[in-house]
Amino acid sequence: MNTDTAKILELPGAAVYEQEFALRYSYPVYFTTAVFRTDNETFLHALCRREPNKRHRFCVFIDGNVAASWPGLPHAIAAYAQEHADSLELAAPPEVLPAGEQAKNDPALVTRLQRRMAELAIDRHSYVVGIGGGALLDLAGYVAATAHRGVRHVRLPTTVLAQNDAGIGVKNGVNAFGRKNFLGTFAPPHAVLNDSDFLRTLHPRDRIAGIAEAVKVALIRDRAFFEWLESNAEALRDFAPAATSRMIRRCAELHLRQITQGGDAFESGSGRPLDYGHWSAHRLEALTSHELRHGEAVAIGVALDARYSVQVGMLPAGGDERVYRTLKRIGFHLWHPAMEVKDASGHQLLFDGLDEFREHLGGELSVTLLTEIGKGVDVHSMDRAEILRAMAWLRRKEVGQ
Repeated sequence: MNTDTAKILELPGAAVYEQEFALRYSYPVYFTTAVFRTDNETFLHALCRREPNKRHRFCVFIDGNVAASWPGLPHAIAAYAQEHADSLELAAPPEVLPAGEQAKNDPALVTRLQRRMAELAIDRHSYVVGIGGGALLDLAGYVAATAHRGVRHVRLPTTVLAQNDAGIGVKNGVNAFGRKNFLGTFAPPHAVLNDSDFLRTLHPRDRIAGIAEAVKVALIRDRAFFEWLESNAEALRDFAPAATSRMIRRCAELHLRQITQGGDAFESGSGRPLDYGHWSAHRLEALTSHELRHGEAVAIGVALDARYSVQVGMLPAGGDERVYRTLKRIGFHLWHPAMEVKDASGHQLLFDGLDEFREHLGGELSVTLLTEIGKGVDVHSMDRAEILRAMAWLRRKEVGQ
């Protein structure tokens, strides 16, 4: 055995070779428009950039909502592949999948897609292209990562939330056993292509929902960005193009910075700074059977934890009001009756989010709270009485009770 890169340890009764190695990951995030217009070479570059002299095979999975809004999309993809046939081969007509979070709840769908990839002879040098919101990208990424121990995955996020957060990271997953993303992988994409055209057909509710992640990351990482969000809240609510583009780009930059410079891209520890406000948000999504959009639940969680941070003396007084006002001006409703649902024994079901948060990573609970606007720190316990007080504050502000 070559031990040049291994540490040799001597233990009573054993010799131990402790192998150590590191891998470097790199993937581009493109910002473009009309990505499948035949003279736009962004998609071509994304697939061919590492092996420009090779013909690349790919298959495509499309979110059902996207397909309904863009009925010509499958034809445009086929025409694009034909135009660049020297470099690209579309393995089969694009396949439309169920839209939304429910697609991640169906293990039969995962199996069917894996079988489909086997039928198409998709190998580790082929590409799985996912086009849709965060749920579709999670599903397609999980299917790609579990086939052949990892097929190259290209993401085309089509929602605000996916373009500024979910679609640019390194996580994939599906829901199982009543838990969000219980099954999943850390598998960086081969490339991410953000096409702003896809945002034009979004329902206003979905446009607004994605802005929650921008507020979140600004609160924990960039005070100046939060102040810009404050100043441009109405423009963001109205989806003004310039403000929306700047918001998405800056939010994406901050998320990518955390992945590359945060020191724990694959979450091997217990810290989850990018999940500020998410311990309650994930639970709220489940308690509402996903009637609440992810971003809507995150907005509630962000406001709740800002108030909690003030109550326990971490965030200076008034910071909670700034967060609340900004989210309201953007267009969020910051209360849902599911927050108060209890089981037969009187247990507040929202609190299960804390246990699920801890269990998801293992080890101790680690929740990010605020010490100032633009700075988050991890704490390892939360006072449930103070959470109830924060909930009561939020309810009074929203429904006056």
